[in-house]
Amino acid sequence: MINAPNFRTLDLNLLRVFDQVMAERNLTRAARNLAMTQPAVSNAINRLRDSIGDKLVVRRGYGVEPTPRALALWPAIADALRQMEASLSPGDFIASEAKTTFVLAMADSTAAELMPGLVEILERDAPGVTLRVLPLTTRDPRPLLDEGHIDLAVGFFPAVLADLTAQAQAGGLAPFDHLRMFEGQYVCVMRQGHPLSRGPLTLKRYCDAHHLLVSFSGRPYGFVDEALAALGHQRRIVLTVNQFFTAGRVIATSDLLTVLPRHFVNIMGMTGEVVLRELPLAVPPVLVDSLWHRRQGQRSDHAWLRLAVAAASNKAFARVHS
Repeated sequence: MINAPNFRTLDLNLLRVFDQVMAERNLTRAARNLAMTQPAVSNAINRLRDSIGDKLVVRRGYGVEPTPRALALWPAIADALRQMEASLSPGDFIASEAKTTFVLAMADSTAAELMPGLVEILERDAPGVTLRVLPLTTRDPRPLLDEGHIDLAVGFFPAVLADLTAQAQAGGLAPFDHLRMFEGQYVCVMRQGHPLSRGPLTLKRYCDAHHLLVSFSGRPYGFVDEALAALGHQRRIVLTVNQFFTAGRVIATSDLLTVLPRHFVNIMGMTGEVVLRELPLAVPPVLVDSLWHRRQGQRSDHAWLRLAVAAASNKAFARVHS
């Protein structure tokens, strides 16, 4: 039987320890973050176990694995702690005085699009702030955000947004937030002079050609293949890469076809080397969003980061469409 915790006697410091253990999935790292010893963290978790009536975490390898009860409790506890932290902080984030580092994850083409504007903002408004950009290797960066490895992800996350929408419609509080950056269109890209650059690009001609797939995860099957399968067709993928720039260079010097967002072709600086054709089948638009964890979103410094990324995105998108 699960005990009902007595909140009048519950030590709120135990919740801070629980939050760090959940974020790190490791008692030693949690202790370091809290400036505590590892035995003190273990003792705090044991006391919270007694109050909650659940194991909360169990040892797995070099770390710990949360129980279903811990996973259910953490979002509400983390949000409450962040709100308290924001309310009790001595002041809002002051960009001109800040000495902090933000970690972002995005594709190479997105970084090429956003970084010039972001660097301009940093140099003008926040000279002490540092950015680290990691390659986006998944269409679901929630684990990276959940575990605190990144502060913000920017990209095309259709399955994630569908899941968040479903949670909201069910009346739940999703632990992640997002903001639409821009919307684009996918096109077929080939080299100048390619045989398919002239005449109708029919579905048969498209499927008979050889293709290059951009896949962040390395999975040799993408949304175009899903759309083709729904029509009873398939294509021959000769090469899979995980970078748009690599795809552009290969396409410019071969007979392979690829599918890219239209505006990324301008970013690659290859408009004179490639030809853009409309795809002979319907595919979803490019919906680029920023995605973050709610517990990070409570911080004023994170709010500044989101606004800076949105401003850089607006400037970049206006430039490629001018």
